[in-house]
Amino acid sequence: MIVAAADGSSLDNPGPAGWAWYIDDDTWAAGGWPRGTNNMGELMAVLDLLRSTGGLGEPLTILCDSQYAINCCTKWMPGWKRKGWRKADGKPVLNRDLLEQIDVQLRGRDVTFEWVKGHAGHALNEAADVRARAAATAFRDGTPVDHGPGMTVADDSLSAGSDRSQEAVEAQSELFDLPPAPANPDQVLTVELVALERRLVDPDPYRRQRALTELLDEDFVEHGVSGRIWTRGRVLAEARSQTLGSRVGIEALGVVRLSEQTVLLRWRHRSGARESLRASLWRRGPHGWKLIFHQGTVVRDGGGYR
Repeated sequence: MIVAAADGSSLDNPGPAGWAWYIDDDTWAAGGWPRGTNNMGELMAVLDLLRSTGGLGEPLTILCDSQYAINCCTKWMPGWKRKGWRKADGKPVLNRDLLEQIDVQLRGRDVTFEWVKGHAGHALNEAADVRARAAATAFRDGTPVDHGPGMTVADDSLSAGSDRSQEAVEAQSELFDLPPAPANPDQVLTVELVALERRLVDPDPYRRQRALTELLDEDFVEHGVSGRIWTRGRVLAEARSQTLGSRVGIEALGVVRLSEQTVLLRWRHRSGARESLRASLWRRGPHGWKLIFHQGTVVRDGGGYR
């Protein structure tokens, strides 16, 4: 059984925000946004923990000091879904995009939530809280975020579980480049989709292969910046042998809601001297977000684009 604490932090609520989950000193992760709410942090910590442990096949106990996060995951979501993601008063449910992804990750999993009192000396909770607040503080101060080692996965066929380089860790502070405006549905959606894009360019080959398998739609097509056309099968076949640069930056440029279930994400990709503009078409289905189309346009060519 895996026992982990998940926690969120927002310095002004909304304001610079962080999230973290913690198992032990060698197994934890953290992140955040320039502006977000405490509840966003709590939910993102749960979501990232679920994703990170999804392939391990072990029961998971999540310790939270947030009754909101626990009730969302264990009590409220079924009713909200029946009502079209609206509350009893008819108002839209906040943080819907994060909750829908959590709902997908919980399916078929043996997951238990336990409430613990915050700031009461619980070792795991305190460790998660310290890391979430540190991430929020880093976004406030404009300093690098310590994203932690993440989940180390042993696999005989792949060199998985290797530590991320310091450059890769520092680069992830650029992944949530959001406008300094109060949190709103489009901002939350941007955060969620950028987090998915981050998984698709993870320097670790095992995690990247798993993300590609999970997130690419069966009909996925990419028009690469080199002019080459990529299908899902071709991407998966070449992913294991593909080496990504250690420093990958993603700058969100905006989202366009084409329909209730289809969203265009525009973003800028930076890797060393290479820079390109990217457009990703995401569609939400019964199994969460799937990438159905992607296109890149070279802005500055340093070589090595696919």
